[in-house]
Amino acid sequence: MAYHSFLLEPISCHAWNKDRSQIALCPNNHEVHIYKKDGTKWTKIHELKEHNGQVTGIDWATDSNRIVTCGADRNAYVWTLKEGTWKPTLVILRINRAARCVKWSPKENKFAVGSGSRLISICYFEQENDWWVCKHIKKPIRSTILSLDWHPNNVLLAAGSCDFKCRVFSAYIKEVEEKPGPTPWGSKMPFGELLFESGGSEAAAQTSAGGGGGWVHSVCFSHSGNRLAWTSHDSTVSVAEGGKTGMLTSLSSETLPLLCVTFITENSLVAAGHDCYPVLFVYDGAKGGLTFGGKLDVPKQAAQKGISARERFQNLDRRASESQSTDKDLNTLHKNSISQISVLEGGRNQCTKFCTTGMDGGMGVWDVKTLESAMKNLKIV
Repeated sequence: MAYHSFLLEPISCHAWNKDRSQIALCPNNHEVHIYKKDGTKWTKIHELKEHNGQVTGIDWATDSNRIVTCGADRNAYVWTLKEGTWKPTLVILRINRAARCVKWSPKENKFAVGSGSRLISICYFEQENDWWVCKHIKKPIRSTILSLDWHPNNVLLAAGSCDFKCRVFSAYIKEVEEKPGPTPWGSKMPFGELLFESGGSEAAAQTSAGGGGGWVHSVCFSHSGNRLAWTSHDSTVSVAEGGKTGMLTSLSSETLPLLCVTFITENSLVAAGHDCYPVLFVYDGAKGGLTFGGKLDVPKQAAQKGISARERFQNLDRRASESQSTDKDLNTLHKNSISQISVLEGGRNQCTKFCTTGMDGGMGVWDVKTLESAMKNLKIV
């Protein structure tokens, strides 16, 4: 494990470039800072300043090397690197509430923006007029979109929202792509078609765990696209499989609410949130079961120090406690909530390293093999 502290402010979102040598992050304001790795150090090389509201989402296209950002100012920008400078292009989203999240499609010919306007904007470039335009997915969304993830086929889009629902829509744009073939999630895919919906009391009725009630903070397709995972504010993790006989499984964890989730293999997921450390969940497709795999944090043991009578009275005076413990003594790598996880190496089918950022202004890099060897009985399948 490695940890780097970029800022004193929280990191609200981040994205990596193709070779993972640069990271774009938002220091919880209207700016985006780009850092470049120089040996073991990170050096700030660019600042993107076009938004006039907090930046809420960043995604960096791997092949075209374009960055898309969205923010509370209800705008999105596509940034292109020209002669060493990032140039923004405004995207008209046609929303009247803050944009919350943004994601490039796998082929990078379009991107999706979720917002508080109870809709998803699917944006694509119109060659004739030389600008970015968008189409809206509205029904049956009833609240703010908090998270998005694309299916590998570049057409299906998963969305999690504040109406306690996880959904899969068709985001087929005939102007920029060929007609899609059938998938386990459905075969007829006109734009905006709802192919899957789960959450709230419906999920509770289908699972003995009774999970699925709460804001859906994060959604993630597996590498194959046949499985979809999401985390809810009631501390549940859910996995659904596409197909007519597709199973839906939820597990109520004992952690605080989990804010992000990603597949690291087809059967293993990593999630993290307000407990300040990532956790492993293992999905058994044959049995349709989801189990808790373990806490993925191996903190260094802090040196124990006795306290004098004077220090004890000072602690009683300041905190009404004899303990020396402060927030900085939290026995985890991160010292505050983790808000985002991204795969660094290996992809979602066989991840070897993943990255976490959060409210402590730092970034953690986690080596999967190191975690397996350091933690007893931990096995990632």
